[in-house]
Amino acid sequence: MAIDKSKFQHLYPFKSHYLDLNGHKYHYLDEGSGDPIVMLHGNPTWSFYFRELIKGLSTRFRTIAPDHMGCGLSDKPDPRIYAYRLQSRVADLEALLQFLELKAKLTLVLHDWGGIIGMACAAQHPERIRRLVVMNTAAFLPPDGKRIPLRLNLIRNIRPLAAMAVLGFNLFARGALHMASHKRLARDVKAGLIAPYSDWKNRMATLKFVQDIPLNPKDPSYAIVAAVDDKLQQFGHLPTLICWGAHDFVFDMDYLAEWQRRFPAAEVHCFADAAHYVMEDVPDKIVPLVADFLQRHPL
Repeated sequence: MAIDKSKFQHLYPFKSHYLDLNGHKYHYLDEGSGDPIVMLHGNPTWSFYFRELIKGLSTRFRTIAPDHMGCGLSDKPDPRIYAYRLQSRVADLEALLQFLELKAKLTLVLHDWGGIIGMACAAQHPERIRRLVVMNTAAFLPPDGKRIPLRLNLIRNIRPLAAMAVLGFNLFARGALHMASHKRLARDVKAGLIAPYSDWKNRMATLKFVQDIPLNPKDPSYAIVAAVDDKLQQFGHLPTLICWGAHDFVFDMDYLAEWQRRFPAAEVHCFADAAHYVMEDVPDKIVPLVADFLQRHPL
């Protein structure tokens, strides 16, 4: 997908790579060399979200950040051709790891939907995973039957309204610029975050991600999340760093508590000056924390 990078190219000075997946281009970054660190974004972000972490780590590590299909610089297939479901996301990631021959010593950096996508893939090959970095995400069912926020529920369930709001007016991606950050984002950062979602067709993934949120056993992706939830304990021994924005209206402190319950030995840093876009709010704090964590837990 060709997008105008002129407003944010200075923030995202990376070489693009593409993997052909059934005729669709799957975009990813592959910077640096060394032990591989795979960074998985959520909705409505893309690899741009991890730019500061890539810059900070790629001098010593191989940093890989794909754009989920329909996001970032990946193709935006018609939903009649590509199934915008969790199962497809996990299969895409698995294809990339196989293509890049990443079969050992993996560190996963997980944010938002990247949490369940990454851990679902990890559950298929647990021997590959050596370290985890977790940021405002989940890889389990909502804690104690917790409900999703009303605005997400409306998008998920009221489909004509959702199509108009998300596809027509881009309210999900535009709203996140204000609601997902605890600070006023710079103009060039806003331009970078929203650039891939420039028209109706290019916003399909932002809608489909919300509609794929699994809340009950009848939902298509529920079984995958439930299975990953049951298997999370096998990763409890891994060195795990949790960097959490305290003002997240979706992945709030209850979700952090669930991570801590499942990973009691995890190193946890909760930031009172950050929200869901924790990498946008406090990159100056997170990048050195991650670098130090990796140094203290060599493979």
